[in-house]
Amino acid sequence: MLDLAHTAPEPKIIPGVTGDWELVIGMEVHAQVHSNAKLFSGASTSFGAEPNANVSLIDAAMPGMLPVINEFCVEQAIRTGLGLKAKINLFSRFDRKQYFYPDLPQGYQISQFKDPVVGEGEVIVDMAPGIARKVRIERIHLEQDAGKSVHDLDPALSFVDLNRTGVALMEIVSRPDIRGPEEAAEYVRKLRQIMRYLGTCDGNMQEGSLRADVNVSVCRPGQYEKYMETQDFSHLGTRCEIKNMNSMRFIQQAIDYEARRQIAILEDGGKIDQETRLYDPTKGETRSMRSKEEAHDYRYFPDPDLLPLEYPQSWVDEIAASLPELPDEKKARFVTQYGVTEYDAGVLTAEVENAAFFEAVAAGRDGKKAANWVINELFGRLNKEQKGVADSPISPAQIGGVIDLIEKGDISGKIGKDLFEILWNEGGDPAKVVEERGMKQVTDTGAIEAVVDEVIAANPDKAEAAKAKPSMSGWFVGQVMKASKGKANPQAVQEIVKARLGIE
Repeated sequence: MLDLAHTAPEPKIIPGVTGDWELVIGMEVHAQVHSNAKLFSGASTSFGAEPNANVSLIDAAMPGMLPVINEFCVEQAIRTGLGLKAKINLFSRFDRKQYFYPDLPQGYQISQFKDPVVGEGEVIVDMAPGIARKVRIERIHLEQDAGKSVHDLDPALSFVDLNRTGVALMEIVSRPDIRGPEEAAEYVRKLRQIMRYLGTCDGNMQEGSLRADVNVSVCRPGQYEKYMETQDFSHLGTRCEIKNMNSMRFIQQAIDYEARRQIAILEDGGKIDQETRLYDPTKGETRSMRSKEEAHDYRYFPDPDLLPLEYPQSWVDEIAASLPELPDEKKARFVTQYGVTEYDAGVLTAEVENAAFFEAVAAGRDGKKAANWVINELFGRLNKEQKGVADSPISPAQIGGVIDLIEKGDISGKIGKDLFEILWNEGGDPAKVVEERGMKQVTDTGAIEAVVDEVIAANPDKAEAAKAKPSMSGWFVGQVMKASKGKANPQAVQEIVKARLGIE
């Protein structure tokens, strides 16, 4: 059930010549199971190996070679299902999907049809603080990946790399609950985040570990509500599938183009053909790939080489007990425990490594101040240099040390930023760097008074104006801070300036 603290975002409306249209989107996300071995063989799943280096006799479909299920891959699928609050089926089985795969030697795919390992679940997709979409998961099934055909090495020949053949995939099938391009991208991002927290998929889209098939259709306003009442898909319009999307940005662009293409056809009196399409990011358009198959076209039947999977509830309970704290729970805890905003909690928990770094900084310190330093200084610098937390040259202890020095009054916030820069480039212990480089904040009131008197004496006109308009005292504070190279205690400066000017 959707959290009562959230409201659902409005569906995207696309104005047409004959009236408004709404988008309806369902997705099939293919997530590579994080495992050292393939689904039915012991061959390596390592990325970047020489072509056809990670191929066993089973992967190559040599005569007499029989598949053997990798139990860990099944466990990872169950773990993912539990993370999506889904029903875990204690009985599932593998089927043969009859389809021409030029890069799958056996000539069919071992997948799951009627009895998947995971049943219905849900994902809460946060669009903004207080606004979220609940996307229902229909099923998660396990299947083997195909290989890769390479067409650009020779003008007359195609080559096949079977390294990916047999790698375990989880196909996560959603209901048509997504109502806009941005929601679609956020849905994939949320799935990726959950699986990375669980350790079931590394989510590296650039390596093909996470790919999405996007089903897009358009309908008139009110038709989706009729579908929700009746579960009759005819209310949603004919869908087209856009295959193998591996970029959040391209997912949004492809959906937007495809929706407008369909609207133009319908408004011109035509009809949409159910088909599979590809997105060309260079041209920014989708193009037809093939007619869309239905389930009966694949001639599914139970794979005779694999026994059905049956396991006790106690095993599922053991897996459930080992689950880590998931993003939504962690985000809610950060808000209550550290007093950060929902938005900041979302930034801090976007990656499991980011959350761990923040908690190490915040331990025993003010949570809001720790969040400000981690988000604004650390994440800002990492983003600028296109690095992740794992590549940070500054440790949680060093950032914590900077915060401690500010809290003790040894340095000001401005000096703290200068210290951060030194630590980033040179490293070292924050307290020692401050001591050795004479960066300590000046708290000696006598020394500060001397500088204040000097600035006021040099600017008598401004001093008189400030007495009439107290807000102008800030100019004097700035000049004193500048003269002291940021070392004077700002609060002390402010108090002394006001006293010297006779301002309350």
